[in-house]
Amino acid sequence: MSPFRYWGPPIVLLTLLCCPGSGEEAFVVYMSPEQVVAEPNGSLEVNCSTNCSQPQLGGLETSLTKTVLDDQPQWKRFLVSNISQDTSLECYFVCSGQQLSKNATVSVYHPPKQVMLKLRPTRVAMGQSFIIECKVPTVAPLRSLTLTLLRGNEMLHNQTFEQATAAPEEAVAIRNVTAHWEDGHHNFLCRAELDLRSLGGSIISSVSEPQALEVYASLEQNQMVIIITVVSVLLFLFVTSVLLRFFRQHQHQKRTGAYGVQEAWQRLQRAYRTPPA
Repeated sequence: MSPFRYWGPPIVLLTLLCCPGSGEEAFVVYMSPEQVVAEPNGSLEVNCSTNCSQPQLGGLETSLTKTVLDDQPQWKRFLVSNISQDTSLECYFVCSGQQLSKNATVSVYHPPKQVMLKLRPTRVAMGQSFIIECKVPTVAPLRSLTLTLLRGNEMLHNQTFEQATAAPEEAVAIRNVTAHWEDGHHNFLCRAELDLRSLGGSIISSVSEPQALEVYASLEQNQMVIIITVVSVLLFLFVTSVLLRFFRQHQHQKRTGAYGVQEAWQRLQRAYRTPPA
């Protein structure tokens, strides 16, 4: 810890009493980055700087291992390593006896390196239910994770963990689904997304291996399909026969036309003219 850590208030008071209205630029300390994420046992570079032209002292306060990479009066660069848990860093400078500091937060994350998807069972009758289960071991912070269950490109379920702690945990998403015939023509996937943007990071995404589901028709369903097929064929044959008969009668009437009527009238006249025996 800096030996000037607690000098701030008295020095500020003396400055105001001795040098009122000096018009000089306010003393400022800068730190970059101010918010950052790191993997366990990872490392990061930290820059500390100030607008004070001749600072008496400056440095970085941390309980972690630090290495000075560059040391200039107004600018210092450090390598912080062996980051094992969430922590804070403090850059400080002393200018004209006044000490100011700037803090940064470091959040440790465990990325979703392994995404495992299981279908139970992998062979199911149409209309029956099956379970989609997705697991991601040792991920953190869990509240930043979203698990998405997919059938092809179609989203089936989104699972979030807003109430989870920051400690590494196993994430699980389970969905009970009714099997449809088209399920057998798509692969099932699980996508894990760790959104670290609010902590100064980015979105880390990982996808499981695709899993296939075999969907079959049960005996009762097969019997129903056979009955429907037979009825459809018989109905088609019946309609076809009716149409053919109608067509033939129409063709016959078209050929005979009025001649058939005239012939029947002549037969009727001959029957009346014939004298009784």
